Amino acid sequence: MTATPAKRPKSPPIPTQALLAKIFHWTNLISLFVMLFSGLQIYNANPVFGGRGGWHFPDFLTLGGWLGGGRSWHFAAMWFYALNLLWYGLYVLISRRWQKRFASGGDVKALRVSQNAKRKNYALHRLVYTAIIPILLLSIASGLAMYKPASFHWLSNSFINWQTLRTIHFAAVPVIILFTFIHSLLALKVGTLRLVRSMFI
Repeated sequence: MTATPAKRPKSPPIPTQALLAKIFHWTNLISLFVMLFSGLQIYNANPVFGGRGGWHFPDFLTLGGWLGGGRSWHFAAMWFYALNLLWYGLYVLISRRWQKRFASGGDVKALRVSQNAKRKNYALHRLVYTAIIPILLLSIASGLAMYKPASFHWLSNSFINWQTLRTIHFAAVPVIILFTFIHSLLALKVGTLRLVRSMFI
């Protein structure tokens, strides 16, 4: 009597994502990197933060080649980034995905008293997802204020002065990068690499 070979357990299928959600993530990621590298080029050419005489980012991390080129890339990507966020915001609102994406009082309670690790991960994910919204709006508002200070003078004036405006915009960059890292890490914890892959393939 021969023993029957044990069946290999089937790996769980890759989650399916809406095509619009995939387009949003690809557009968001590409435009974010373009703004990051062109922003470093602007930093290198600008004395406000010591780019000319202080810390200098290596050329392979910059985009644009010079101040004008960096600004052109940066502002072009900014429109893709801002309009993409606007479009996705409308998509989340119309499709009611906000009910699953943004934090509620139940998520705060789950972090405090829940013993379910998966529930706590979901709650933390939604809290991080919600907390980044004002940072994104602040980065776009400060960017628009620098892009067209005459046309959006009321927006520029709301940041007290030009130095404060630039500092706030510059400080928003590492926060958004940190969010991207935490967002990806939490997605790995909740759905492993399959969940991350599902958003890009």
